[in-house]
Amino acid sequence: MECAGKGLGTRCTGPPTRRCARCGAVAYCAVAHQIAHWPEHKEECGRLEQHMKHMDTLNEFPFTYTQEATVQVCEKQETRCSVLEKRGVHQMGIWLYECCCGDSVISFDRLRLNSSWDLSNTFCPCTEPSVMISECLTSWKEYYEWRSIPLHSPVALLLHWPLTIYYATQVAGLGSWTSGISEKLYIHYLGPEKELLQLSLFSELRALFPNRNVHLELIGPSIPQHRDGEMIALSDYAHCIDRACICKSSSKTVSGDVRTSEPSAVTLQLRSGFYHDRYRDITKDSSPHLVIAPNAGIAAYSSWLPTIELIKDMNIPAVFSDYCKEACHLGARCISSVTGRPLNIPIQLNPFRQPMVVEDSVLVLPCYSNCFLYGMSNWRF
Repeated sequence: MECAGKGLGTRCTGPPTRRCARCGAVAYCAVAHQIAHWPEHKEECGRLEQHMKHMDTLNEFPFTYTQEATVQVCEKQETRCSVLEKRGVHQMGIWLYECCCGDSVISFDRLRLNSSWDLSNTFCPCTEPSVMISECLTSWKEYYEWRSIPLHSPVALLLHWPLTIYYATQVAGLGSWTSGISEKLYIHYLGPEKELLQLSLFSELRALFPNRNVHLELIGPSIPQHRDGEMIALSDYAHCIDRACICKSSSKTVSGDVRTSEPSAVTLQLRSGFYHDRYRDITKDSSPHLVIAPNAGIAAYSSWLPTIELIKDMNIPAVFSDYCKEACHLGARCISSVTGRPLNIPIQLNPFRQPMVVEDSVLVLPCYSNCFLYGMSNWRF
């Protein structure tokens, strides 16, 4: 955890042990930093106080490792590294980027597509589900039961990306994408970063949207210019490590270096730059059914302003997520000020948020990747 007054003139004098007496959600290294931060903090203090009352709900997951990955990481009894290490996936393949150890090796420039879970087939969704999805999933427990995965499997730590997309279609009022619908589902996915190194995870959209072709346009400045326009076909699920598993017998393999014109259940296309600059090129052939911006940080980046103006005029559902409710509140206020309209998808807890807290957050309040969702299902009245 960081001092909430860090960077306000003087250096921090030590660890942030002095918590705000009212909200208890922020802490300071000294009285001086608390006083300096008060003009900024006083406006949010009451809201954070209310958020803190629901802290137990944020930490509520069905997994056997829930206590380790939530409360114990917050209290520094565990780390993200230790949680992963106990599950045998620390510094392994696509898991590498889930802890600070991966920071020094992250390279969006390479964007190598790792297609292995580094887990036995008992613990990961490496093949088609045994039964087709028949109703809307609303919890990690329902998802694990449907995919026949034991609750001690850590795959939810990565699958929050595709499951958040799935849930966003529900909260946006798009309805159930049933097996009788054959047309392609187009989604514009804004601002990808870490997930660019975990792209094989999006193959799970094959199971979540059965008998539909799903096409994701991933647009953001983190995508290298020389990869702009590259198409990736995810024709298989990410593989397990069992040599005899049927996931190895498919005639097609996932490859980020092979371009294909063959139809695929899930296709991804990389677009470098900001959405408002690339929109016209991307929509020459088709318009999206949904815009989603995971961990958006709307209020933190001025580059969102022209994008919000654009989305306002598109008349399609748009869903944003963020790490905590306060970030969503600030983002929603920013969107409403730009559009002059209230949001009709209220801020709500995402049941498919990543079940491991963010380490060293500015807030005492637990923060999770894709923790809350909010947005608009229709921008015109």
